[in-house]
Amino acid sequence: MSGSRRIAERRVRMASWFIAAAIAIAGLCYSSWLLEFFLHIDIDPVNSFLSELDADGKPYREVFSTADKIVGALLIPAALAGLLLFPRRKFTTVGWVALFCFGAATIGDVLLPLRDCTPQDNTACGGGGSQLFPQLHQPHALTSTLAVTAIAVAAFAFSLAAFKYHRWRILREAGLVVLALGSAATVWMLVADNLTGDYALGIAQRIQVGSMSLWLISLAAAVILEGREWIDPDSEEPGEVIVVDGCAT
Repeated sequence: MSGSRRIAERRVRMASWFIAAAIAIAGLCYSSWLLEFFLHIDIDPVNSFLSELDADGKPYREVFSTADKIVGALLIPAALAGLLLFPRRKFTTVGWVALFCFGAATIGDVLLPLRDCTPQDNTACGGGGSQLFPQLHQPHALTSTLAVTAIAVAAFAFSLAAFKYHRWRILREAGLVVLALGSAATVWMLVADNLTGDYALGIAQRIQVGSMSLWLISLAAAVILEGREWIDPDSEEPGEVIVVDGCAT
């Protein structure tokens, strides 16, 4: 192996470690809501949404908002690095861009926290407006919707890439199970939210967000465990590094 090839391999592996570490830490930080079971927080986890944890005036708002800031601060550069390091093929490109948008929307969640008000009585919360677009009632609801949509797009895009390009085995197995769990929780929320009565929407959202964290960790594991395949050992030209969708072809 030539010196230039060793340098190229080292750079790719270092970059893969950076991307994987950033995504894994972001996944762990996105599960900061688990602290609600250890801190003295007066909310009902069965029927409350996680946005209430870092709403204006909540006692531990800084804890949860800081965790979300870390998520965004890590995923934005990690997504950009993945987009620049790997060839831009359709599904992986969509995945990295969506992951970037998820990080940005998560920071938006922090900058636009949930406000303690009643929509019917407070015009600042969208009172008197149409119920057709509840995302417009508060800016936080809109950023939360964008975040969930973005990571869903990323998860589906990477899953499709894993099957189409025959790579990312972890995403074809563990990642797909986590994606199915999160999708089921999302359907639960969408259906139950339009029915009368209590259907444990808080639990549904916690399953949904928990699956997001697990999927991010699965993505990080796929990046690092399959990193050995990113360098083409049969490359004819010294120093040539071929990377296709996170793996060599």
